[in-house]
Amino acid sequence: MATLTLKNIPDNIYNQLKEAAKLHHRSINSEILYCVERTINPHKVNIAEHLAMAKQLRAKTANHLLTDEEIDKAKSEGRP
Repeated sequence: MATLTLKNIPDNIYNQLKEAAKLHHRSINSEILYCVERTINPHKVNIAEHLAMAKQLRAKTANHLLTDEEIDKAKSEGRP
């Protein structure tokens, strides 16, 4: 496996990487590898799959119509 050294990383980029690594429970090196992999091999969305999932979700919720008032009440519940 190859080794790569990064130089002259701006402080703000380094801090963002450090925070992202902490958030994802990874080392900074692993976070950088993850970012590079996502850039080089982006996840391609299967449109047909997403549409099928959306149709299934719509079918499940078709009989659960909510009014604006019910939605507003649900959003405000638990708020001080």
